[in-house]
Amino acid sequence: MTQAAASADIVLHNAFVVTMDGALTVLRDGAIAVAGNRIAAVGPSADVLSAFPGAAQTLNLAGRILLPGFVNTHVHTSQQLARGIADDVDLMTWLHGRIWPYESHMTEEDSYASTLLCGIELIRSGVTCFAEAGGQYVSEMARAVELLGLRACLTKSTMDCGDGLPPNWSSCSTGDCIQSQKDLYEKHHNTADGRIRIWFGLRQIMNATDRLLLETRDAAQELNTGIHMHIAEIPYENQLVMRTKKIDHGTVTYLEKIDFLRSNLLAAHSVWLNESEISHFSNAGVKVSHCPASAMRMLGFAPIREMLDSGVCVSLGTDGAPSNNRMSIVDEMYLASLINKGREAYISGTTDPTVLPSETVLTMATINGAKAVLWDNEIGSLEVGKKADLIVVNPFKWSMVPLHDSIANIVYCMRSENIESVMCNGQWIMKDQKIMNVNEEEVISSAVKRATALLARAGINLPERMNYL
Repeated sequence: MTQAAASADIVLHNAFVVTMDGALTVLRDGAIAVAGNRIAAVGPSADVLSAFPGAAQTLNLAGRILLPGFVNTHVHTSQQLARGIADDVDLMTWLHGRIWPYESHMTEEDSYASTLLCGIELIRSGVTCFAEAGGQYVSEMARAVELLGLRACLTKSTMDCGDGLPPNWSSCSTGDCIQSQKDLYEKHHNTADGRIRIWFGLRQIMNATDRLLLETRDAAQELNTGIHMHIAEIPYENQLVMRTKKIDHGTVTYLEKIDFLRSNLLAAHSVWLNESEISHFSNAGVKVSHCPASAMRMLGFAPIREMLDSGVCVSLGTDGAPSNNRMSIVDEMYLASLINKGREAYISGTTDPTVLPSETVLTMATINGAKAVLWDNEIGSLEVGKKADLIVVNPFKWSMVPLHDSIANIVYCMRSENIESVMCNGQWIMKDQKIMNVNEEEVISSAVKRATALLARAGINLPERMNYL
């Protein structure tokens, strides 16, 4: 048993503990002691119970599974109210015709309501930490995250050029884009008991001048924080970069040329990369957020196996509600394994069920996610001294029994409904499937009303099939 101190606020015992530590240690009858916001001990139940006889609370989990909290590395909290408004369209229509008009008409209160609704869905799928991909009202995101009890890396979506920008966005200068993010860092970084970090955000290369790219790189390095950016999403993006930048491939090739790639860069999607570009990512330590559902809807097959083989840290994300509809990292684990097995058969002409095995997928959702958000020294695994971010899974329901291979069952069988309780920073944010810090019904009611009013303001014309009498 490993332990830090002889006092604890809670001991969770008689559990199947999947630590996701360096040795992928699993304890069949294990326990965890939590003191304050950190893990004080991990070990066999008998040892932990005897070491902490005076724990304020002792909870028998009766064979339930204890896991590290999942890390969702690509989320658009501002898009939650837009679920269903952009289905079955190409990416440019999705952006210019639906999402940008929607986002540009949001108010601060819309952003707050959207983040609350999104956060509830994240918690219910076992997420304790997420990386925001970028919205306009970061202060409202922070207010919602603090209330929900989640951990997050929040970013502002920045764009200083490009076609199709709404009028109230196109007026933002490069200097304003940089300074506004520095101001947000000063105001919100390391707030909410250390659960909120502020990152720099770049929407995509098609909406960023070289000056914005390079000044973002330098500002993030100066402040020792991360950069979140959509990279190599569609062939058109690469074609545009090749034509305008006069290079032989696409976005990643150009970013490497201008010395933009760094280990603090989180590259979302990264679907259209060639072999040399994967090497650029690996050499620079760039982290990748693989969003299987979103990629299958609009983007294509990302070379995940090749990235992992090259040593790239690949994590999992859901993307936003309009590009996925299901904000469940549990679903993404299932899809990631199956999609990449199918891709392997397609490109090689033969099946290989060993591609992305369950241990690898679970790693992507936990410790790789923590590495991607630059927080792996404190989260991503159940180890002494790390933050008490964990989830309790009930495997004794129809979706997961019988339990022949627990790790495989977590990836291939588990559903969000199996997740009973979620702890972040030593506090329960969902207990026995009840969201603890907000009234879920009130959040849903407010979100529905705001979504209806927002779409009307934005003047978004939906397909005929959605106009019901």
